[in-house]
Amino acid sequence: MSQPAIERLTGARMLEVLPDLARLRIEVFREFPYLYEGSQDYEERYMRSYAENPDAVVIGCSVDGRLVGAATALPLKGEPESVRQPLADAGYDVDRIFYFGESVLEKPYRGRGIGVRFFQEREAAARESGRYTHAVFCAVVRPDDHPARRNYQPLDRFWHKRGFARIEGLNCWFSWKDVGDGEETRKPMAYWIKAL
Repeated sequence: MSQPAIERLTGARMLEVLPDLARLRIEVFREFPYLYEGSQDYEERYMRSYAENPDAVVIGCSVDGRLVGAATALPLKGEPESVRQPLADAGYDVDRIFYFGESVLEKPYRGRGIGVRFFQEREAAARESGRYTHAVFCAVVRPDDHPARRNYQPLDRFWHKRGFARIEGLNCWFSWKDVGDGEETRKPMAYWIKAL
């Protein structure tokens, strides 16, 4: 197996890999805890918003030229109000927060330090700008007795090792259709934060 290559994807290169970014999001987020029923068309449109934002960062992981993982980030002000407002209401300066979107990686490449690199590269991008004091991401909250939870290993320990802490009692809400469901439902998303 070839060695994975990590790179910041910008401009034409980022546009070139949009279909692969969409595929990765659908594949990885189909797993618990997200159970996301995605579509290629929606995902490509969503990822295009990163390509069009000059302050957005996409970190790609490729093996033999094929994208096997990616992580995204952008200024929090580029996210919807539903994501920004709970933090603003809690007293955070949302103009100084860099928001970490997804971090997706095909199963064969997990446990090899790539996830750590994804966090390091996004934090480096935030620090290089000189504008951000914190990094934040959201993680879905599912009940402990959810029927699809079997064999799931929470990532809380991994996130703590990266220096992030959950902001207790503060959530935002995202809606999507779970695998096998006929309609979208709202899910609570917990904030995790780190001072840069």
